[in-house]
Amino acid sequence: MAEFRAVRGPRLLTPLSRRVRSWPGRLRPLLRRLRPATVRARATAGAVAVVAVALALASVALLGLLRSGMLRNAERDAEQQAVTIAQLAAGGRLDRMRAPVHGADFVQVVNARGRVLRATPNLAGLPALEPAGPQRPGTVFRTWRIRPLGGEHRQRVVRVTTQTPDGLVSVYVGTSLRDVDAADDTTTAALVVGGPLLLALVALVTWRVTGRALRPVEAIRAEVAEISDRDLHRRVPVPPTGDEVARLARTMNTTLDRLESSGIRQRQFIADASHELRSPLTVLRTQLEVALAVRDPELWPELISGALEDTDRLERLCSDLLLLARIDAAQPAASARLDLGGLVRDAVDARLGDRVPVRVRAEDGVVVEGSELWLTRVVTNLLDNAQRFAATGVEVTLRASGPPDARTAVLEVRDDGPGIPPADRERVFERFTRLDDARSRDHGGAGLGLAIARDLAAHHRGTLTAEPSPTGARLVLRLPVIAPAAGTD
Repeated sequence: MAEFRAVRGPRLLTPLSRRVRSWPGRLRPLLRRLRPATVRARATAGAVAVVAVALALASVALLGLLRSGMLRNAERDAEQQAVTIAQLAAGGRLDRMRAPVHGADFVQVVNARGRVLRATPNLAGLPALEPAGPQRPGTVFRTWRIRPLGGEHRQRVVRVTTQTPDGLVSVYVGTSLRDVDAADDTTTAALVVGGPLLLALVALVTWRVTGRALRPVEAIRAEVAEISDRDLHRRVPVPPTGDEVARLARTMNTTLDRLESSGIRQRQFIADASHELRSPLTVLRTQLEVALAVRDPELWPELISGALEDTDRLERLCSDLLLLARIDAAQPAASARLDLGGLVRDAVDARLGDRVPVRVRAEDGVVVEGSELWLTRVVTNLLDNAQRFAATGVEVTLRASGPPDARTAVLEVRDDGPGIPPADRERVFERFTRLDDARSRDHGGAGLGLAIARDLAAHHRGTLTAEPSPTGARLVLRLPVIAPAAGTD
Protein backbone atom coordinates (compact mmCIF):
# COMPACT_ATOMS: atom_id res chain seq x y z
CA MET A 1 0.00 0.00 0.00
CA ALA A 2 2.86 2.35 0.75
CA GLU A 3 4.41 1.68 -2.67
CA PHE A 4 1.04 2.37 -4.35
CA ARG A 5 0.77 5.76 -2.66
CA ALA A 6 4.35 6.65 -3.44
CA VAL A 7 3.81 5.91 -7.12
CA ARG A 8 0.29 7.23 -7.55
CA GLY A 9 0.73 10.39 -5.48
CA PRO A 10 2.93 12.34 -7.86
CA ARG A 11 0.88 11.18 -10.86
CA LEU A 12 -2.28 12.60 -9.30
CA LEU A 13 -0.68 15.90 -8.29
CA THR A 14 1.36 16.53 -11.45
CA PRO A 15 -1.56 17.55 -13.74
CA LEU A 16 -2.89 19.92 -11.07
CA SER A 17 0.50 21.49 -10.50
CA ARG A 18 0.94 21.89 -14.24
CA ARG A 19 -2.42 23.62 -14.52
CA VAL A 20 -1.54 25.94 -11.63
CA ARG A 21 1.81 26.82 -13.21
CA SER A 22 0.15 27.45 -16.59
CA TRP A 23 -2.31 30.03 -15.22
CA PRO A 24 0.09 33.02 -15.55
CA GLY A 25 0.87 32.04 -19.12
CA ARG A 26 -2.84 31.89 -19.95
CA LEU A 27 -3.50 35.24 -18.31
CA ARG A 28 -0.83 37.12 -20.23
CA PRO A 29 -2.62 37.00 -23.64
CA LEU A 30 -5.84 38.12 -21.96
CA LEU A 31 -4.09 41.02 -20.27
CA ARG A 32 -2.44 42.00 -23.55
CA ARG A 33 -5.85 42.03 -25.26
CA LEU A 34 -7.30 44.19 -22.51
CA ARG A 35 -4.43 46.67 -22.73
CA PRO A 36 -5.35 49.84 -24.67
CA ALA A 37 -3.95 49.69 -28.20
CA THR A 38 -3.36 53.39 -28.89
CA VAL A 39 -1.27 56.02 -27.15
CA ARG A 40 -4.38 58.14 -26.75
CA ALA A 41 -6.26 55.34 -25.00
CA ARG A 42 -3.27 54.46 -22.80
CA ALA A 43 -2.80 58.08 -21.77
CA THR A 44 -6.50 58.37 -20.92
CA ALA A 45 -6.51 55.10 -18.99
CA GLY A 46 -3.38 56.11 -17.11
CA ALA A 47 -4.77 59.51 -16.17
CA VAL A 48 -8.07 57.99 -15.01
CA ALA A 49 -6.23 55.34 -12.97
CA VAL A 50 -4.00 57.90 -11.28
CA VAL A 51 -6.90 60.22 -10.47
CA ALA A 52 -8.99 57.27 -9.25
CA VAL A 53 -6.27 56.15 -6.85
CA ALA A 54 -5.70 59.71 -5.64
CA LEU A 55 -9.45 60.25 -5.24
CA ALA A 56 -9.85 57.02 -3.29
CA LEU A 57 -7.01 57.90 -0.93
CA ALA A 58 -8.31 61.44 -0.50
CA SER A 59 -11.84 60.15 0.17
CA VAL A 60 -10.64 57.72 2.82
CA ALA A 61 -8.55 60.43 4.45
CA LEU A 62 -11.41 62.94 4.30
CA LEU A 63 -13.93 60.55 5.82
CA GLY A 64 -11.46 59.55 8.53
CA LEU A 65 -10.64 63.13 9.46
CA LEU A 66 -14.30 64.18 9.43
CA ARG A 67 -15.41 61.25 11.55
CA SER A 68 -12.58 61.56 14.05
CA GLY A 69 -13.10 65.31 14.41
CA MET A 70 -16.83 65.06 15.04
CA LEU A 71 -16.35 62.14 17.41
CA ARG A 72 -13.74 64.09 19.31
CA ASN A 73 -16.13 67.02 19.75
CA ALA A 74 -18.97 64.75 20.93
CA GLU A 75 -16.76 62.91 23.38
CA ARG A 76 -15.36 66.14 24.77
CA ASP A 77 -18.85 67.46 25.64
CA ALA A 78 -19.89 64.14 27.19
CA GLU A 79 -16.64 63.86 29.10
CA GLN A 80 -17.01 67.34 30.61
CA GLN A 81 -20.56 66.47 31.78
CA ALA A 82 -19.40 63.11 33.24
CA VAL A 83 -16.48 64.71 35.12
CA THR A 84 -18.78 67.37 36.58
CA ILE A 85 -21.29 64.78 37.88
CA ALA A 86 -18.45 62.58 39.20
CA GLN A 87 -17.13 65.52 41.22
CA LEU A 88 -20.61 65.98 42.72
CA ALA A 89 -20.77 62.29 43.61
CA ALA A 90 -17.31 62.39 45.19
CA GLY A 91 -18.40 65.32 47.37
CA GLY A 92 -21.68 63.65 48.41
CA ARG A 93 -23.74 66.21 46.48
CA LEU A 94 -25.24 63.89 43.91
CA ASP A 95 -28.70 65.30 44.70
CA ARG A 96 -27.58 68.54 43.02
CA MET A 97 -27.18 66.80 39.61
CA ARG A 98 -28.94 68.76 36.92
CA ALA A 99 -30.37 67.73 33.60
CA PRO A 100 -27.73 67.02 30.96
CA VAL A 101 -26.51 70.01 29.09
CA HIS A 102 -26.37 70.34 25.33
CA GLY A 103 -24.26 67.56 23.82
CA ALA A 104 -25.38 64.85 26.29
CA ASP A 105 -28.46 62.68 25.66
CA PHE A 106 -28.59 60.75 28.93
CA VAL A 107 -26.87 60.33 32.31
CA GLN A 108 -26.78 57.28 34.57
CA VAL A 109 -24.99 56.94 37.92
CA VAL A 110 -24.29 53.39 39.17
CA ASN A 111 -22.72 52.27 42.49
CA ALA A 112 -20.37 49.36 43.13
CA ARG A 113 -23.27 46.87 43.53
CA GLY A 114 -24.69 47.80 40.12
CA ARG A 115 -27.64 49.76 41.50
CA VAL A 116 -28.71 52.85 39.61
CA LEU A 117 -28.44 55.88 41.86
CA ARG A 118 -29.44 58.60 39.42
CA ALA A 119 -30.66 58.64 35.80
CA THR A 120 -32.20 61.00 33.33
CA PRO A 121 -35.90 60.51 32.49
CA ASN A 122 -35.16 58.73 29.20
CA LEU A 123 -33.39 55.97 31.22
CA ALA A 124 -35.88 55.85 34.09
CA GLY A 125 -36.66 52.28 35.17
CA LEU A 126 -33.88 50.75 33.05
CA PRO A 127 -31.14 48.63 34.61
CA ALA A 128 -27.51 49.66 34.76
CA LEU A 129 -25.77 49.91 31.45
CA GLU A 130 -23.13 47.50 32.81
CA PRO A 131 -24.35 44.74 35.12
CA ALA A 132 -21.11 44.64 37.10
CA GLY A 133 -20.32 47.74 39.07
CA PRO A 134 -16.97 49.51 39.21
CA GLN A 135 -14.14 47.34 40.55
CA ARG A 136 -11.28 49.76 41.15
CA PRO A 137 -11.13 53.15 42.83
CA GLY A 138 -9.94 56.22 41.03
CA THR A 139 -11.02 58.00 37.97
CA VAL A 140 -11.28 55.94 34.80
CA PHE A 141 -12.20 57.18 31.36
CA ARG A 142 -13.64 54.70 28.98
CA THR A 143 -15.53 55.01 25.71
CA TRP A 144 -17.33 52.36 23.73
CA ARG A 145 -20.16 51.95 21.24
CA ILE A 146 -23.62 50.74 22.25
CA ARG A 147 -26.84 50.21 20.38
CA PRO A 148 -29.48 52.99 20.27
CA LEU A 149 -31.31 53.59 23.49
CA GLY A 150 -34.78 54.54 22.54
CA GLY A 151 -33.60 56.11 19.29
CA GLU A 152 -32.43 55.29 15.81
CA HIS A 153 -28.85 56.54 16.13
CA ARG A 154 -25.73 55.18 17.71
CA GLN A 155 -24.55 56.53 21.07
CA ARG A 156 -21.09 57.30 22.32
CA VAL A 157 -20.91 56.67 26.10
CA VAL A 158 -18.26 58.06 28.46
CA ARG A 159 -17.79 56.39 31.84
CA VAL A 160 -16.03 58.17 34.70
CA THR A 161 -15.41 56.11 37.87
CA THR A 162 -14.62 57.89 41.10
CA GLN A 163 -14.45 57.24 44.87
CA THR A 164 -17.36 58.54 47.01
CA PRO A 165 -18.20 58.31 50.77
CA ASP A 166 -20.47 55.34 49.90
CA GLY A 167 -17.93 53.53 47.71
CA LEU A 168 -17.09 53.49 44.03
CA VAL A 169 -19.52 55.18 41.69
CA SER A 170 -19.56 55.22 37.87
CA VAL A 171 -21.10 58.05 35.90
CA TYR A 172 -22.28 57.21 32.38
CA VAL A 173 -22.93 60.07 29.98
CA GLY A 174 -24.06 59.29 26.43
CA THR A 175 -24.20 61.52 23.40
CA SER A 176 -25.89 60.79 20.10
CA LEU A 177 -23.87 60.26 16.95
CA ARG A 178 -26.70 61.48 14.76
CA ASP A 179 -24.70 64.39 13.38
CA VAL A 180 -21.63 62.23 12.86
CA ASP A 181 -23.56 59.57 10.97
CA ALA A 182 -25.43 62.17 8.91
CA ALA A 183 -22.22 63.94 7.93
CA ASP A 184 -20.58 60.58 7.18
CA ASP A 185 -23.50 59.47 5.00
CA THR A 186 -23.69 62.81 3.20
CA THR A 187 -19.98 62.89 2.48
CA THR A 188 -19.97 59.26 1.35
CA ALA A 189 -22.91 59.87 -0.98
CA ALA A 190 -21.24 62.95 -2.42
CA LEU A 191 -18.04 61.03 -3.04
CA VAL A 192 -19.88 58.07 -4.56
CA VAL A 193 -21.75 60.36 -6.95
CA GLY A 194 -19.02 62.93 -7.57
CA GLY A 195 -16.12 60.46 -7.90
CA PRO A 196 -17.36 58.80 -11.10
CA LEU A 197 -18.37 62.17 -12.51
CA LEU A 198 -14.90 63.52 -11.81
CA LEU A 199 -13.30 60.45 -13.39
CA ALA A 200 -15.53 60.80 -16.45
CA LEU A 201 -14.54 64.47 -16.73
CA VAL A 202 -10.84 63.57 -16.41
CA ALA A 203 -11.22 60.88 -19.08
CA LEU A 204 -13.02 63.26 -21.43
CA VAL A 205 -10.50 66.08 -20.96
CA THR A 206 -7.52 63.74 -21.28
CA TRP A 207 -9.01 62.14 -24.39
CA ARG A 208 -9.61 65.49 -26.04
CA VAL A 209 -6.25 67.01 -25.02
CA THR A 210 -4.32 63.90 -26.04
CA GLY A 211 -6.15 63.75 -29.34
CA ARG A 212 -5.37 67.40 -30.03
CA ALA A 213 -1.72 66.86 -29.08
CA LEU A 214 -1.39 63.75 -31.25
CA ARG A 215 -3.20 65.22 -34.25
CA PRO A 216 0.05 66.61 -35.74
CA VAL A 217 1.71 63.22 -35.17
CA GLU A 218 -1.07 61.53 -37.11
CA ALA A 219 -0.66 64.10 -39.90
CA ILE A 220 3.08 63.36 -39.97
CA ARG A 221 2.43 59.61 -40.06
CA ALA A 222 -0.12 59.92 -42.87
CA GLU A 223 2.22 62.09 -44.94
CA VAL A 224 5.19 59.76 -44.42
CA ALA A 225 3.01 56.75 -45.32
CA GLU A 226 2.22 58.34 -48.69
CA ILE A 227 5.83 59.22 -49.52
CA SER A 228 7.38 56.69 -51.89
CA ASP A 229 10.85 56.52 -53.39
CA ARG A 230 9.60 58.77 -56.20
CA ASP A 231 8.06 61.38 -53.86
CA LEU A 232 11.04 62.24 -51.70
CA HIS A 233 10.48 65.92 -52.49
CA ARG A 234 7.41 65.93 -50.24
CA ARG A 235 7.69 67.12 -46.63
CA VAL A 236 5.65 66.58 -43.50
CA PRO A 237 3.71 69.49 -42.00
CA VAL A 238 5.44 71.31 -39.13
CA PRO A 239 2.97 72.48 -36.45
CA PRO A 240 3.47 76.05 -35.17
CA THR A 241 3.62 74.89 -31.55
CA GLY A 242 7.40 74.77 -31.18
CA ASP A 243 7.15 71.68 -28.95
CA GLU A 244 8.48 68.13 -29.24
CA VAL A 245 6.09 67.31 -32.09
CA ALA A 246 7.35 70.31 -34.07
CA ARG A 247 10.94 69.22 -33.47
CA LEU A 248 9.99 65.71 -34.60
CA ALA A 249 8.51 67.13 -37.81
CA ARG A 250 11.62 69.23 -38.49
CA THR A 251 13.84 66.21 -37.85
CA MET A 252 11.69 64.14 -40.20
CA ASN A 253 11.99 66.80 -42.91
CA THR A 254 15.76 66.92 -42.40
CA THR A 255 15.86 63.14 -42.81
CA LEU A 256 13.78 63.43 -45.98
CA ASP A 257 16.21 66.08 -47.24
CA ARG A 258 19.08 63.67 -46.75
CA LEU A 259 17.16 60.84 -48.40
CA GLU A 260 16.28 63.04 -51.35
CA SER A 261 19.90 64.17 -51.72
CA SER A 262 21.07 60.60 -51.44
CA GLY A 263 18.55 59.50 -54.07
CA ILE A 264 19.63 62.29 -56.39
CA ARG A 265 23.29 61.40 -55.93
CA GLN A 266 22.54 57.74 -56.46
CA ARG A 267 20.63 58.37 -59.69
CA GLN A 268 23.31 60.75 -60.90
CA PHE A 269 25.97 58.22 -59.98
CA ILE A 270 24.18 55.48 -61.91
CA ALA A 271 23.76 57.74 -64.92
CA ASP A 272 27.41 58.83 -64.85
CA ALA A 273 28.62 55.27 -64.32
CA SER A 274 26.51 54.07 -67.23
CA HIS A 275 27.93 56.81 -69.41
CA GLU A 276 31.50 56.10 -68.35
CA LEU A 277 31.08 52.39 -68.95
CA ARG A 278 29.38 52.89 -72.28
CA SER A 279 32.31 54.76 -73.85
CA PRO A 280 35.05 52.15 -73.32
CA LEU A 281 32.66 49.35 -74.10
CA THR A 282 31.76 51.02 -77.39
CA VAL A 283 35.43 51.56 -78.26
CA LEU A 284 36.26 47.99 -77.25
CA ARG A 285 33.46 46.60 -79.38
CA THR A 286 34.57 48.70 -82.33
CA GLN A 287 38.16 47.49 -81.99
CA LEU A 288 37.06 43.86 -81.76
CA GLU A 289 34.82 44.24 -84.79
CA VAL A 290 37.65 45.82 -86.77
CA ALA A 291 40.02 43.05 -85.67
CA LEU A 292 37.47 40.50 -86.78
CA ALA A 293 37.03 42.22 -90.13
CA VAL A 294 40.74 42.84 -90.84
CA ARG A 295 42.45 39.90 -92.41
CA ASP A 296 45.97 41.29 -92.13
CA PRO A 297 47.69 39.60 -89.18
CA GLU A 298 50.22 42.43 -88.92
CA LEU A 299 47.49 44.81 -87.71
CA TRP A 300 46.16 42.46 -85.03
CA PRO A 301 48.76 43.33 -82.32
CA GLU A 302 47.92 47.02 -82.54
CA LEU A 303 44.16 46.32 -82.40
CA ILE A 304 44.56 43.87 -79.54
CA SER A 305 46.80 46.32 -77.64
CA GLY A 306 44.12 49.01 -77.90
CA ALA A 307 41.47 46.54 -76.76
CA LEU A 308 43.62 45.63 -73.75
CA GLU A 309 44.01 49.29 -72.82
CA ASP A 310 40.25 49.76 -72.88
CA THR A 311 39.87 46.56 -70.87
CA ASP A 312 42.29 47.89 -68.26
CA ARG A 313 40.35 51.15 -68.16
CA LEU A 314 37.11 49.21 -67.66
CA GLU A 315 38.71 47.16 -64.89
CA ARG A 316 39.95 50.27 -63.07
CA LEU A 317 36.56 51.93 -63.43
CA CYS A 318 34.74 48.87 -62.08
CA SER A 319 37.17 48.70 -59.15
CA ASP A 320 36.56 52.36 -58.38
CA LEU A 321 32.79 51.89 -58.58
CA LEU A 322 32.94 48.90 -56.24
CA LEU A 323 35.08 50.83 -53.78
CA LEU A 324 32.64 53.75 -53.83
CA ALA A 325 29.75 51.38 -53.23
CA ARG A 326 31.63 49.87 -50.29
CA ILE A 327 32.34 53.31 -48.83
CA ASP A 328 28.73 54.42 -49.28
CA ALA A 329 27.56 51.27 -47.52
CA ALA A 330 29.86 52.16 -44.56
CA GLN A 331 31.43 48.72 -44.63
CA PRO A 332 34.20 48.56 -41.99
CA ALA A 333 37.79 47.90 -42.96
CA ALA A 334 40.63 46.46 -40.89
CA SER A 335 42.03 49.24 -38.71
CA ALA A 336 45.50 49.47 -37.18
CA ARG A 337 48.08 51.98 -35.92
CA LEU A 338 50.05 53.21 -38.90
CA ASP A 339 53.17 55.32 -39.37
CA LEU A 340 51.84 57.70 -41.98
CA GLY A 341 55.34 58.80 -43.05
CA GLY A 342 56.39 55.23 -43.81
CA LEU A 343 53.13 54.58 -45.61
CA VAL A 344 53.67 57.61 -47.87
CA ARG A 345 57.26 56.60 -48.67
CA ASP A 346 56.20 53.04 -49.50
CA ALA A 347 53.41 54.33 -51.75
CA VAL A 348 55.86 56.57 -53.65
CA ASP A 349 58.52 53.83 -53.91
CA ALA A 350 55.96 51.37 -55.28
CA ARG A 351 55.16 53.61 -58.24
CA LEU A 352 56.90 52.75 -61.50
CA GLY A 353 56.99 54.77 -64.68
CA ASP A 354 55.78 58.08 -63.24
CA ARG A 355 55.88 60.88 -65.82
CA VAL A 356 57.56 63.37 -63.46
CA PRO A 357 59.65 62.79 -60.32
CA VAL A 358 58.13 62.87 -56.82
CA ARG A 359 59.97 64.46 -53.88
CA VAL A 360 58.96 63.40 -50.37
CA ARG A 361 59.61 65.26 -47.11
CA ALA A 362 57.93 63.48 -44.21
CA GLU A 363 58.32 63.79 -40.45
CA ASP A 364 58.88 60.67 -38.42
CA GLY A 365 56.53 59.49 -35.70
CA VAL A 366 53.29 60.71 -37.27
CA VAL A 367 51.01 57.85 -36.18
CA VAL A 368 47.40 57.55 -37.30
CA GLU A 369 44.78 54.85 -36.98
CA GLY A 370 43.06 53.40 -40.02
CA SER A 371 43.14 50.94 -42.89
CA GLU A 372 46.55 50.63 -44.53
CA LEU A 373 44.93 49.63 -47.83
CA TRP A 374 42.54 52.56 -47.90
CA LEU A 375 45.05 55.19 -46.77
CA THR A 376 47.47 53.92 -49.39
CA ARG A 377 44.69 54.33 -51.92
CA VAL A 378 44.23 57.96 -50.79
CA VAL A 379 47.92 58.72 -51.29
CA THR A 380 47.96 56.90 -54.63
CA ASN A 381 44.93 58.81 -55.93
CA LEU A 382 46.48 62.13 -54.91
CA LEU A 383 49.73 61.21 -56.67
CA ASP A 384 47.83 60.04 -59.77
CA ASN A 385 46.02 63.35 -59.93
CA ALA A 386 49.25 65.30 -59.50
CA GLN A 387 51.07 63.19 -62.13
CA ARG A 388 48.24 63.81 -64.55
CA PHE A 389 48.63 67.60 -64.50
CA ALA A 390 52.20 68.30 -63.25
CA ALA A 391 54.69 69.94 -65.59
CA THR A 392 58.10 69.10 -64.08
CA GLY A 393 57.57 67.51 -60.66
CA VAL A 394 55.41 66.64 -57.66
CA GLU A 395 56.22 67.49 -54.04
CA VAL A 396 54.79 65.57 -51.04
CA THR A 397 55.21 66.90 -47.49
CA LEU A 398 54.00 65.44 -44.20
CA ARG A 399 54.06 67.16 -40.83
CA ALA A 400 52.15 67.14 -37.54
CA SER A 401 50.56 70.33 -36.23
CA GLY A 402 48.38 71.43 -33.34
CA PRO A 403 48.57 71.15 -29.54
CA PRO A 404 50.03 67.96 -28.01
CA ASP A 405 46.62 66.63 -26.95
CA ALA A 406 44.98 67.21 -30.37
CA ARG A 407 47.67 66.87 -33.02
CA THR A 408 46.74 66.61 -36.68
CA ALA A 409 48.67 64.95 -39.50
CA VAL A 410 48.89 67.30 -42.51
CA LEU A 411 49.78 65.70 -45.84
CA GLU A 412 50.24 68.09 -48.79
CA VAL A 413 50.57 67.03 -52.42
CA ARG A 414 51.69 69.86 -54.74
CA ASP A 415 52.25 69.95 -58.48
CA ASP A 416 53.40 72.68 -60.85
CA GLY A 417 50.57 72.24 -63.34
CA PRO A 418 47.78 74.64 -64.30
CA GLY A 419 46.24 74.48 -60.83
CA ILE A 420 42.58 74.48 -59.77
CA PRO A 421 40.47 77.64 -60.16
CA PRO A 422 39.00 78.90 -56.86
CA ALA A 423 35.43 78.33 -58.10
CA ASP A 424 36.20 74.63 -58.76
CA ARG A 425 38.03 73.72 -55.55
CA GLU A 426 34.98 71.89 -54.21
CA ARG A 427 33.65 70.64 -57.52
CA VAL A 428 36.80 68.61 -58.20
CA PHE A 429 35.77 66.26 -55.39
CA GLU A 430 32.44 65.43 -57.00
CA ARG A 431 32.17 62.09 -58.73
CA PHE A 432 32.85 61.97 -62.48
CA THR A 433 33.96 65.60 -62.47
CA ARG A 434 36.64 66.69 -64.96
CA LEU A 435 37.77 70.29 -65.25
CA ASP A 436 39.32 69.51 -68.62
CA ASP A 437 37.21 66.66 -69.96
CA ALA A 438 39.14 65.97 -73.14
CA ARG A 439 42.54 66.08 -71.44
CA SER A 440 41.33 63.89 -68.57
CA ARG A 441 40.06 61.27 -70.97
CA ASP A 442 43.36 61.28 -72.82
CA HIS A 443 45.18 60.67 -69.54
CA GLY A 444 42.80 57.87 -68.56
CA GLY A 445 40.97 59.62 -65.70
CA ALA A 446 37.31 58.89 -64.97
CA GLY A 447 36.81 61.70 -62.46
CA LEU A 448 36.60 59.35 -59.45
CA GLY A 449 40.07 59.57 -57.91
CA LEU A 450 39.62 62.68 -55.79
CA ALA A 451 36.04 61.72 -54.88
CA ILE A 452 37.26 58.36 -53.58
CA ALA A 453 40.13 60.01 -51.71
CA ARG A 454 37.82 62.47 -49.94
CA ASP A 455 35.34 59.72 -48.98
CA LEU A 456 38.16 57.58 -47.59
CA ALA A 457 39.51 60.57 -45.66
CA ALA A 458 36.08 61.19 -44.14
CA HIS A 459 35.89 57.49 -43.27
CA HIS A 460 39.06 58.00 -41.20
CA ARG A 461 37.62 61.12 -39.47
CA GLY A 462 39.76 63.37 -41.63
CA THR A 463 39.35 65.97 -44.37
CA LEU A 464 40.67 66.48 -47.88
CA THR A 465 40.60 69.96 -49.41
CA ALA A 466 41.99 71.88 -52.34
CA GLU A 467 43.75 74.96 -50.98
CA PRO A 468 45.34 78.04 -52.63
CA SER A 469 48.84 77.68 -54.03
CA PRO A 470 51.17 80.12 -55.89
CA THR A 471 51.64 77.58 -58.68
CA GLY A 472 49.81 74.40 -59.56
CA ALA A 473 47.38 72.48 -57.39
CA ARG A 474 47.73 71.96 -53.64
CA LEU A 475 45.68 69.14 -52.08
CA VAL A 476 45.80 68.87 -48.28
CA LEU A 477 44.85 65.75 -46.30
CA ARG A 478 44.31 66.13 -42.53
CA LEU A 479 43.98 63.14 -40.20
CA PRO A 480 43.86 62.93 -36.38
CA VAL A 481 47.14 61.79 -34.82
CA ILE A 482 47.06 59.23 -32.03
CA ALA A 483 49.58 58.91 -29.23
CA PRO A 484 52.24 56.23 -29.74
CA ALA A 485 51.58 52.94 -28.00
CA ALA A 486 53.29 52.31 -24.67
CA GLY A 487 56.75 50.85 -25.05
CA THR A 488 57.36 52.32 -28.51
CA ASP A 489 59.64 55.15 -29.50
